[in-house]
Amino acid sequence: MDKIVTPQQAVMAVRSGDWVDYGFSGGFPELLDKALAARRDELSDVKIRGGLVYNPRIEVIECDPEQKAFSWYSWHIGGYERKAQSKGLIRFVPALLRQVPFLYRQYLRTDVAFVPVSVPDEDGYCGLGIADYTYRTIMETAGKVIFEINEKLPTLQGLDGYHRVHLSEADYIVEGEHSDLPVQSYKAPTETEFAIAKHVVQEIPDGAVLALGVGGVPFTVANMIAESDLKNLGCHTGTISDAFMNIWKAGKLDNSRKEVAKGRSAWNLAIGSAEFYDWLRENPDLFYPADLDFIHSPERIGSMKNVISINGGVQLDLMGQENAETAGLRQLSGTGGQLDFLEGAFRSEGGKGYICIASSRKAKDGSLISNIVPYIPAGCTTSAPRAMIQNVATEYGIAHLTGKTVRERAEAMIEIAHPQFRDELRAYAEKSWK
Repeated sequence: MDKIVTPQQAVMAVRSGDWVDYGFSGGFPELLDKALAARRDELSDVKIRGGLVYNPRIEVIECDPEQKAFSWYSWHIGGYERKAQSKGLIRFVPALLRQVPFLYRQYLRTDVAFVPVSVPDEDGYCGLGIADYTYRTIMETAGKVIFEINEKLPTLQGLDGYHRVHLSEADYIVEGEHSDLPVQSYKAPTETEFAIAKHVVQEIPDGAVLALGVGGVPFTVANMIAESDLKNLGCHTGTISDAFMNIWKAGKLDNSRKEVAKGRSAWNLAIGSAEFYDWLRENPDLFYPADLDFIHSPERIGSMKNVISINGGVQLDLMGQENAETAGLRQLSGTGGQLDFLEGAFRSEGGKGYICIASSRKAKDGSLISNIVPYIPAGCTTSAPRAMIQNVATEYGIAHLTGKTVRERAEAMIEIAHPQFRDELRAYAEKSWK
């Protein structure tokens, strides 16, 4: 097939001034990234979109700290990007994940798209591996499409055409040896994480459809569910991980009561341990990987009963407004899909959305800082409005906020704040809301 070229030949499709898409999360075009970086001295003003990168390096960033040839635009700051951001090498673009497909269709230009795919089957179909993202939409709008076949990716192709592409859809195809897939691991839960998770698990019903964020508390919630008496649970989530594998291994994740993708765990991204990737490879019939339009639609999420959305945050104020992504002006992550699932759970019959957060954190000098504040500080982002926050869980309990007045919300938030800060929070509330 004359489409099959070397990475070096493929990246000749990129010209100065182009917009290039790298995709998102664990689906990273490793070979094409290296080949494009090698063209640094030939190019200028190439703008690259990506986000939530788990790879230890992005070569186009490392090779060009002055950003004469390449500039990196991120939808969501991952671990590597957080370090590069401190050096001024990342340009953050705010967006809800459910908005991203519309942005590509209506506003954004993509000259060249790098699309990581699995090894093709005998009919030439490839899976989109561990990041369905919105690759199909990007491919439909891109000037040139380059497939990078990654032999390490799971070959599952899903259903309904969401998670598969055909070699004929690419302008160029590259192959080669890849690094192992990125691994996401978790530390043993702290006493605080355990206490928060315990409060939340007590409110999850049989048959619930789980949407778990990636983090210590959601992972602890999953492990507690695995040891509980809950049954017939489902999965419709932005990112599937070891958390869901553990629930499945305990015999509690069968997706039998779901109204959407019944019998299968539905997800957009996948990240986890080596054992987790084996789970994906060996059990393709358990999963319904799909794009952002399908997974992150609040309308679709809300059409299911008992959707339980569990995410973390950075801080919340007394009205329930949440900052999930910044420390002052410093971007820590992104809004991502949190608001998509909060709204979906809000629409769901019997559904509940939870923001789980430690009541306080320690400063460098050992002093305590409250994570529940009178108001979101200037410069910080309000990732979720107060009207969309149903429940907030700390180690001291759960504040149920739905339908409460501003003053009642403040009182509920104070009850779950760290005791050291309750008096000053109460004084602010009494002064602000009579």
